Amino acid sequence: MKELIFVSSVQNELAAERRAVAEFIRGHGLLGRFFDVFLFEELPATDRRSDDLYLEKVDRATIYLGLFGHEYGSEDEEGVSPTEREFNRATRKGKRRLVFIQGNSRETGHPKMQALIRRAERQLVRRRFDAIPDLTGGLFASLIDYLEQSGALRQRPLPATACPGASIRDVSPEKMTWFLHTARNQRQFPIQPTVPPLEALTHLNLLDGKQPTYAAILLFGSNPQRFLPGSELKCLHFHGTEVRKPIPSYQLFKGTVFDQVDQGIDFVLSKLARTVAPRDQGPAAPTDYEIPQPAVAEAIVNAVVHRDYTSNAAIQVYVFSDRVEVWNPGELPYSLTPDLLREQHPSIPRNPLLSEALYLAHYIEKAGTGTLDMIARCRESGLPEPDFEQRGNQFVVTLWRDWLTGAFLATLAVNERQKQALLQLKIAGRLTNTEYQRITGGSKKTATRDLEDLMAQGILQRVGKTGRGTHYLLIRKGDLKGTKETLRRRRRKGVRKGTKGT
Repeated sequence: MKELIFVSSVQNELAAERRAVAEFIRGHGLLGRFFDVFLFEELPATDRRSDDLYLEKVDRATIYLGLFGHEYGSEDEEGVSPTEREFNRATRKGKRRLVFIQGNSRETGHPKMQALIRRAERQLVRRRFDAIPDLTGGLFASLIDYLEQSGALRQRPLPATACPGASIRDVSPEKMTWFLHTARNQRQFPIQPTVPPLEALTHLNLLDGKQPTYAAILLFGSNPQRFLPGSELKCLHFHGTEVRKPIPSYQLFKGTVFDQVDQGIDFVLSKLARTVAPRDQGPAAPTDYEIPQPAVAEAIVNAVVHRDYTSNAAIQVYVFSDRVEVWNPGELPYSLTPDLLREQHPSIPRNPLLSEALYLAHYIEKAGTGTLDMIARCRESGLPEPDFEQRGNQFVVTLWRDWLTGAFLATLAVNERQKQALLQLKIAGRLTNTEYQRITGGSKKTATRDLEDLMAQGILQRVGKTGRGTHYLLIRKGDLKGTKETLRRRRRKGVRKGTKGT
């Protein structure tokens, strides 16, 4: 049975592109064997509501294909177009979503379409097209990738294939012995640490015939970068909130994936503030970091397990004054979205052989709980929840540092109501006017005045103008208005000095 592709766009604006997509897929010798296309304009007349019909077709489809142009389309009573409804439905239903942006629509399109494009960009890799050949060429590549990932076209991930030129001599006996000893202690792995490497690799499914796979070299190789030069970890530290030269600290870590994880975690922790408990709590005084160590470890380990090893790009870790970012070459599995990572979800490793070895060494669990653990750890430490975003062909995890501490709040021109709300906001991530009233016990008029004052000071930004859905966020993500230095500069210039203590 063929899988259905639902084509979503403003019909009148992209009528020619919609027809071209349908004709291309249906007429292609390979794609036509696997896919059929739904175009709304091909439906016969019916007495059913059109919005019910198109959302039902989204539910039945396997793939959502969004063609986003300059126009937003007709809006319903809630101000939402069919194109955005379809994208939202496909997202909630976990459909494979392919989005193609026409020309410069992101910059010059209808404001609501620009917002939809930006939202899509945070969740998945989108492609740009100027003409129909660009569109059909990019669509072909995306559909072939889907067929390979779904198993319809058989292709193993790179780490599971034989590593050309590698032999058992390229596997380090010392690294293998360390792993077997660790796996036996941590997970009761049955293989003795003294077995020959060839036997251990066989048991771990890390041989292709008699040749080590890429995974074997990445895990236990004496020099993995000889075979995969891009399999490295770049760590950079900046004093501010932006990437700027000179770079105070830059380290490039090579070696096995275990080496890189350990070194990457150590690099980040060395740049974070930390506190040591008094000695009277025990002989080994525990150390607490401003970002919990398990959250840092999870972000870096996930990048190693899920990265696309066909990419020459390295994993990159940036430590800024207000956050830590981990950039991972690759995309989320098509059934997951950044929002779904905040809920209970299945574990879908891109590289199962690497995942299994890291599990046996107790670097990860295999229950799909990693992102949930990161969220919980940060909330327990009074920090904002991490951000998960797709930025082009890179998946980015952002862990936020606590720049808005109680001590720093005391230096700002804010009243007690504002302090109370900000301390809640930095954990919850967003705040509405109604929630501000509930937290502070103030009136709507007072809440509006307080929130406008916080925006004037460069502490908050408002999302939306009026109505339901309007909310406030802390200024962050590299916005210079949100740095301590800029806030101090604003205060010296007398910005809203009269608010303190009101």
